[in-house]
Amino acid sequence: MALWGGRFQSGSSEIFKAFNDSLPFDKVLAKQDIQGSIGWSKAIYKAGVLTRDEQEKLEQGLLDLAARVEQGDIDFEDTPAEDIHSWVETELIEALGDVARKLHTGRSRNDQVSTDLRLWAREQVDVLIDMLITTIQQLINLADNNKQHILPGYTHLQRAQPVRFAHWCMAYVEMFKRDMSRLEDARKRMNQSPLGCGALAGTTYPIDRVELAKGLGFDGPCLNSLDAVSDRDYVLELLFAASTGMMHLSRFSEDLIFFNTGEAHFITLGDHVTSGSSLMPQKKNPDALELIRGKCGRVYGALQSLLVTLKGLPLAYNKDMQEDKQGLFDALKEWTSCLIMSCEVINSIELNSAECKRAARQGYANATELADYLVSKGVPFRTAHEIVGATVLYAIGQNEPLENLRIDEFKQFSSLIEADVYPVLELEYLVDKRNILGGTGIDPVQKVIDQARHDFGTAKFVVRDAKLTDIRSIVKLVNYWSSREENLPRSEDDLIKSIRDFAVIEVNGKVCACAALYIYSTGLAEIRSLGVDINHQGKGYGQKLCQFLLDRAKEMSLIKVFVLTRKPEFFKQLDFQPGDKDALPEKVMKDCDICPKKDCCDEEALLYKLSEHHSMPQMLKNIEVVEIAS
Repeated sequence: MALWGGRFQSGSSEIFKAFNDSLPFDKVLAKQDIQGSIGWSKAIYKAGVLTRDEQEKLEQGLLDLAARVEQGDIDFEDTPAEDIHSWVETELIEALGDVARKLHTGRSRNDQVSTDLRLWAREQVDVLIDMLITTIQQLINLADNNKQHILPGYTHLQRAQPVRFAHWCMAYVEMFKRDMSRLEDARKRMNQSPLGCGALAGTTYPIDRVELAKGLGFDGPCLNSLDAVSDRDYVLELLFAASTGMMHLSRFSEDLIFFNTGEAHFITLGDHVTSGSSLMPQKKNPDALELIRGKCGRVYGALQSLLVTLKGLPLAYNKDMQEDKQGLFDALKEWTSCLIMSCEVINSIELNSAECKRAARQGYANATELADYLVSKGVPFRTAHEIVGATVLYAIGQNEPLENLRIDEFKQFSSLIEADVYPVLELEYLVDKRNILGGTGIDPVQKVIDQARHDFGTAKFVVRDAKLTDIRSIVKLVNYWSSREENLPRSEDDLIKSIRDFAVIEVNGKVCACAALYIYSTGLAEIRSLGVDINHQGKGYGQKLCQFLLDRAKEMSLIKVFVLTRKPEFFKQLDFQPGDKDALPEKVMKDCDICPKKDCCDEEALLYKLSEHHSMPQMLKNIEVVEIAS
């Protein structure tokens, strides 16, 4: 049913209808249109347009319609409605009859659509802020777990000065924090209600617009009816925030794509965020990051499109404004999906610390320190700059880094250079010398990480029994550590069958560590398949998992628990004692058949006698409950 047919002698052509109708995309606003309609029904009841009974019938009818939408019972393809507003009204009339025809009294689709879109945008801002917080938290964890590692910093894509990997992570934390602040600012400005402004000049009914606005969660009503129905600044602000946010994600992706190249090899990305080549079997392509980088252009296009659409529009509403929605819907959807994918990528990153350090030592990144060294000896900086430039040229000719030059070679360029220059040229010195706020020294980096943890809240990790829904994470952890010969490989089928043996640690809804307690027919139990995600190490998770499994063993009245490990010191801290590997049951030794080191075993056996331990080891009692960003 069209809401405007009375003045026309004939209906729209099918071509015009298909060109004009917005329901195929503004159906997204169904919940918001119903929400605004309930608010409007209350307002016109208080204005004397509806009786209490009529208002209650309309509200219940709208709630019933909202439930159908929520349950997915609606086929929007099977309706002649022009837009979401006419669809809601048509459905209400079919359900309630003539009383539903009163709902639109004093209201226009012009103030209605702006209200709907603001309500929808407000919800999306909250979703995006939550996703940005999650992304920031993942980066904080990555930074905190890798703060000791150093890699080259770049200007002009040339190696410039070394920086901590954590410092690189926290640079993007700062960008994403600004993205959050832009969304928060945009939310404040959009949170004004146009409802009651009519088509462009307001309404003749005594609507309490302040109460109406507050009832819909707005801070207040828009103060000018012309502006209210034609304002799309809030859409532009969101599209600008999305464009800036996607630009940050694109730069983040480009950095990681470069870090992941064979030429740099600073990081390795997980299999689940990369793909292969149909022709070249050796390839492992960073497709997730390339798609994030590529989708940035779509979001830019939506912003540019709306700017061009609005630039020549007179007041007030014009049909051109119908073009405000598809670009916004798509842009915010893409930004959200790219943030989700970025978290997946962050959680997959494995830092190749040795390669990072090797690269940081190259490129004569310590040249500035040599210049500062000469300045400390009284040489003017510009003169020191020239001396060091000549020294670097000489070192290049010798194919040697600066720190490998002999004192007599240094003295060719300055007699002031002595043996005390060598500590100055060391990599860690270069980084930690910049111990100022915002610098790359370990102290300022740690302070920034600690402040970020405080700003974005903390939550205790959860240690629990594994569930079948954890299997993907368990397989990933077991396969990762078995590929590094830290534990035995297990097939997915084997892991599914033994899921009841496993315990996991969950952080922010994601499994980051696992271990299993396997019980043999002799009553002896083994802790095995212990693995902690590399970005969550150093938190005490492995110890907590082992204690959880030891407590489980006690509850089952088991007597002994053993481990076979190449990390005996870890288990000795848990009060495991050296044992005799040859004394283990024959069934245990069958696992050796699948061990890559079965012919040159370097594992040690350690035993934990449950009868001798009635409480948590003292070492574990002293471990502070680990808190991480929530």
